Amino acid sequence: MQSIVSNACGCALLVDARRSSRYSSAIFVRIRADEELFFASSSSFQRIVKTPFELLIGLTYTRAGRRGRRRDRFMSFISGISVASIALGVAALIIVLSVMNGFQKEVRDRMLSVVPHIEVASFRGPLGDWRTIADDLLRVPGVRAAAPFVQGQGLFSSGEVVRGALVKGVDPELEPAVSGIAESVEGPDGLAALGKERFGVVLGRDLARQLRVNVGDKVALIVPQGSMTPAGMVPRVKQVRVLGLLSSGHYEYDSTMALLALEDAAAVFRTGGPQGLRLKVDDMNRAPEIARSIMPLLPSTAYAVDWSQQNRTWFAAVQVEKRMMGIILFLIVLVGAFGLVSTLVMTVKEKQSDIAILRTLGASRGSIMGIFIVQGTIVGLVGVAAGVALGLLVAFNVGAIVSFIEGLFGVAFLPREIYFISSMPSDPRMSDIVPIALFSFLLSLAATLYPSWRAASIQPAEALRYE
Repeated sequence: MQSIVSNACGCALLVDARRSSRYSSAIFVRIRADEELFFASSSSFQRIVKTPFELLIGLTYTRAGRRGRRRDRFMSFISGISVASIALGVAALIIVLSVMNGFQKEVRDRMLSVVPHIEVASFRGPLGDWRTIADDLLRVPGVRAAAPFVQGQGLFSSGEVVRGALVKGVDPELEPAVSGIAESVEGPDGLAALGKERFGVVLGRDLARQLRVNVGDKVALIVPQGSMTPAGMVPRVKQVRVLGLLSSGHYEYDSTMALLALEDAAAVFRTGGPQGLRLKVDDMNRAPEIARSIMPLLPSTAYAVDWSQQNRTWFAAVQVEKRMMGIILFLIVLVGAFGLVSTLVMTVKEKQSDIAILRTLGASRGSIMGIFIVQGTIVGLVGVAAGVALGLLVAFNVGAIVSFIEGLFGVAFLPREIYFISSMPSDPRMSDIVPIALFSFLLSLAATLYPSWRAASIQPAEALRYE
């Protein structure tokens, strides 16, 4: 008669199966619990133990070292290092990706303060009856507002300094409904100043600094659409007065953009009217879908492009950087998984005699594998759970932590004059956290397979030969 024995109290077990002619149908199990020995028959033992013995023995090996031998304490220490490695790897992944998400969100929001959600443009002359087209587009579900625009390239000259710029003509009354440009304009009357004075301009802050001008100064606007003279093509030059400064916090726009009133820009570039419409939608994440849906409503000479397509190179670069950073930091979790492998291998080596006894009592190879898979799974679960908790704790408080470190050491990680950000941004997302936790746990689970297979392959006779 064979019996498989487990420790119900979670302590180290000592198995002693005895047979005698008098007790041919009974098996006695000697269990050491808190250094007291008691005997139980197989029937009473079954009533005590209601959980699989693989789970109980796996828990016992995981907790070994608290009151065990010095060797068990060393193995428990190695197991703790494995848990810490996995936890630190998971936490680092969550923190870094959350900060990258925060920076991406900040840059995106600053872009959308200048760039509309959807831009409808004509590639051949003016848009035509733009008011009718705007009314049709406003009936599309999800479209909230529309405003006309004119766009062209120009040169600004002030003294000996000449700088190129993207000149946009906007309607001061309708533009605030489709973008945050009005909130980014610094000046006495803000964006509304363009409607109060003919041929006034709002320059990007960095562009104005390069031209060495300020609000109230005059600059020369040179456009390529010139006039034909006996001396050849002469570009047109128009004197404009600086009415405000655009400070979006995005250098690309602040150094290359200038705003004119819609009528003034149409007159300077001789477009004959607005060249397109700027649209705002309810959900910017649905902008690509809405842009495709409005295409049938547009003239054959017009097209629609959403904000993600206008800056797809930048967003693609950010996604590649995010993936590579995730792969690099995932190596920390991999180090923890290797530590888990070494821990289980040492445990298997130490518990050879116990494994051999269990095998002689009838434990299958699958049961032996299950014992060490349970041990590795517990280590992986604890490490992943601790890493997720630590990562979320730091990610949600990274701004306060960075501010404390800056105040403690007198350093500035994010100079305000460069980044225009007062605190470290962070945006933890479930779409990042769930895959991190899942892959880390699966990696920990995979790390248990080889040591478990080695344990199941132990031959009882060989293991007990020198015992």
